[in-house]
Amino acid sequence: MAHAQTPAAPQAGQVPSAYRYKVGDVVVTAVSDGMRTIPLADTFVRNQPREAVNAALKAAFLPENEVPISFTVLLLDMGGKRVLVDTGNGGKPGPVGQVRGTLAGIGVDPATVDQVIISHFHPDHINGLLTPEGAPAYPNAQVSVPAREWAFWMDEGQMSRAPDGLKPNFQNVRRVFQPFGDKVERYAWDKELAPGLTAVGTPGHTPGHTSFTLASGSDVLFIQSDITNLPALFVRNPTWHAVFDMDPVMAQEVRRKTYERLAGARTQVAGYHFPFPGAAHLEKDGEGFRYIPVYWRPVL
Repeated sequence: MAHAQTPAAPQAGQVPSAYRYKVGDVVVTAVSDGMRTIPLADTFVRNQPREAVNAALKAAFLPENEVPISFTVLLLDMGGKRVLVDTGNGGKPGPVGQVRGTLAGIGVDPATVDQVIISHFHPDHINGLLTPEGAPAYPNAQVSVPAREWAFWMDEGQMSRAPDGLKPNFQNVRRVFQPFGDKVERYAWDKELAPGLTAVGTPGHTPGHTSFTLASGSDVLFIQSDITNLPALFVRNPTWHAVFDMDPVMAQEVRRKTYERLAGARTQVAGYHFPFPGAAHLEKDGEGFRYIPVYWRPVL
């Protein structure tokens, strides 16, 4: 259902932890869920030695031996409809889990969100579907999830065969979606989920991992979800395998083909784990790509 809505953020300027920009007639608000820094594990990049990873961090003017990870969901205001793409880490606010607080700060009542679209089922994307008390965080929203992602994570056989380290994620998926019963919409790739917003299959990170193309007028934004993580490592070096990718070989191939296409078309990209506000262009540069952040504008 559509609502008569107030602007997603004040017209006079930007608000901390939220950044607004336009894609055609769609107002996109990047909403920070915060960031955390994790120690650099020897296996964070599976196919590179720690020394190479530290060299890439140093080249990007980042501290060695640690990895900064940002989390940014997108709120789309499109023709009276309000759509949230992914939901953040959930839980009580701390270094992460800040989405609902940021939405309150920009005057967005969770009850006015019409649709929540999930890209894949890792906890930092779905846990924000629930309040800390376990109730639906967006009570009036249609929840839409990738059909292939649902089929994998809800399969009892897959869960029984999963390595012990992956079993908690299967259990978490069941915990998060249990309050919604049979009201979860499962969408196919290539389906238009909202006006101008189309699902794009980009598996590898997870079996049903999904990105999105947002087109409005002559403008296009590619919402890449988790095709890659920290740009300094994996945009610059698209053949590197992140520990989070369930099928790293497939993820690498999807990443390479997608980035070749986006760079060639000069398409703007939004990345869930890109530095806030997570919007950039990618330029082909040797065997990798150069990450060029959007130019920050103080007003919409």
